[in-house]
Amino acid sequence: MAAGETQIYAKVSNKLKGRSTTSLLDPLLGMGFPAHTALKALAATGRKTAAEASDWLHCHCNDPSLDDPIPQEYALFLCPTGPLLDKLQEFWRESRRQCAKNRAHEVFPHITLCDFFTCEDQKLECLYEALKRAGDRTLGAFPSAVPLVLHSSVSYLGFFVNDSTADIIQEFAVMFATEASILADCTVKPCTKQLHLTLAHKFYPHHQRTLEQLARAVHPGHSCQWTAALYSRDMRFVHYQTLRVLFQYKPQNMDELTLSPGDYIFVDPTQQEEASEGWVIGISQQTGCRGFLPENYTERASECDTWVKHRTYTFGVAPDPSSGKDGEASSRRNGEPQPLPVSQSSSLQSLQATILRKSVLVVRHGERVDQIFGKSWLQQCSTPDGKYYRPDLNFPRSLPRRSRGIKDFENDPPLSSCGIFQSRMAGEALLDSGIRITSVFTSPALRCVQTAKHILEELKLEKKIKIRVEPGIFEWTKWEAGKTTPTLMTLEELKGANFNVSMDYRPAFPLPSLLPAERYEDYLHRCAVSMEQMVSTHPQDVGVILVVGHGSALDSCTRPLLGLPPRDCTVLTQLVRKIPSLGMCFLEENKEEGKWELVNPPVKTLTHGSNSAFNWSNWIPGN
Repeated sequence: MAAGETQIYAKVSNKLKGRSTTSLLDPLLGMGFPAHTALKALAATGRKTAAEASDWLHCHCNDPSLDDPIPQEYALFLCPTGPLLDKLQEFWRESRRQCAKNRAHEVFPHITLCDFFTCEDQKLECLYEALKRAGDRTLGAFPSAVPLVLHSSVSYLGFFVNDSTADIIQEFAVMFATEASILADCTVKPCTKQLHLTLAHKFYPHHQRTLEQLARAVHPGHSCQWTAALYSRDMRFVHYQTLRVLFQYKPQNMDELTLSPGDYIFVDPTQQEEASEGWVIGISQQTGCRGFLPENYTERASECDTWVKHRTYTFGVAPDPSSGKDGEASSRRNGEPQPLPVSQSSSLQSLQATILRKSVLVVRHGERVDQIFGKSWLQQCSTPDGKYYRPDLNFPRSLPRRSRGIKDFENDPPLSSCGIFQSRMAGEALLDSGIRITSVFTSPALRCVQTAKHILEELKLEKKIKIRVEPGIFEWTKWEAGKTTPTLMTLEELKGANFNVSMDYRPAFPLPSLLPAERYEDYLHRCAVSMEQMVSTHPQDVGVILVVGHGSALDSCTRPLLGLPPRDCTVLTQLVRKIPSLGMCFLEENKEEGKWELVNPPVKTLTHGSNSAFNWSNWIPGN
């Protein structure tokens, strides 16, 4: 053992004499591990057993950061247990299922007592002692029940702690900070904000009412044993994304990462330039090694999934007001939680049944190529023998094959390169929003099918959800050029071009039923009938039905559901001109009142400027 390591070991042994440090450290030193890495392993595993620390060290034998003196970050939380925790966890599950994931789902139910701080590995036992001393001093004054008051706003839902009780809890946090400073040389900042237990944070405004209804099933008066819990995290990965490994993967190349189910991967979103599509660069929590990995072998994990629990201090147990005259002090017998009473469980289920909602997201397609290059766009990109080439970067790289050749694209144009980019951005934003797409319908126009495809690809659903082509929501044919309806791609052609279209879906209006220059009333009728069929196709689905259509669809496909009369065709024409690419309308079914409501879309709008063509030869002198 090096002299410096001997001094560290001696210092720790003397300061913590009689505690568990030596009993945990000695076996690791006896195995030949250096003191500084042994202490690091103990800190990383929560100082539970020498065997766990030894396993950690063996797994991290190739970790390039093993010898780096990087301490863990620690935080202290006040956590509920017992029936109250059961109710909160039920809220966590239902709110995520019905309203998608929000920031509150990243961490378990808790009240924050202090911000994250660092502690040297060799002083961790002293930090545990600080928690014990602060708890012992507060135990007698800690309230038998913590009064919680529900608070709701457009972006926050949670319980605030009553002022008098909050003072006692905050005094405990201050005592812990003081003891940690004295014993472990840590700088701890106690929480000075109003103490709160967050239920939902940074959610979409249209989910507020649903979340409030779910929150009313969580009664703060339930029996609860409050526990102060000390957690740690790796400070290097605070701003990284965390992925959970689902499947085993054996590297095919030297720069790839071995994946084991249950491992977590830290991914820096800003350092992915070298990764090809479908792959990411990440660092394994299990081994500390870095490499490439297939992203579809993983799923997004919560922020706290990689945190390590170190020590806890349990305060008193609140009596349950609903218990009998001789009510028990705790809802646990023999350490096991008791099931909820049948009446409470059934009332929660009935509440959930009344607020399950179906949503419809109507989206206009992305930028079409003729929108930028005019009606003669096809002549600009066609060779005399009818082959396609790319005269400008905003033309797509290629066109799908059509049975009658390139000419059929003239009145059924594809997306431009910018239109593809817009569609992918929208899909990426929908993925980040956490909404759950359950089915997709699209107009048969190529630009609409392409938009749906690119959105699904960003949502990682391109193989799970088939695109259902519904000609009934095609554009008003009076607006189409020519005396005949455009020649649109058949399902066979779309499938041959790698579009994952459903071959089994029976549309409300088959493709041959579209008539040229149809009456306005006929157009509105087919849109209304098509929407009714699309919404009722899967009545049990709870999620978002994505409808990709034309600018007019944002009006003609939503007003029937809203129960509103149709607009005058002149007014509709003026409105459509103002609808940008990827413009969205979002409807939510209100089963309680038996109607649909127009609410805020789950993603923001996409705004950008024009970029005109540039001729470099104009810069040559004399031209």
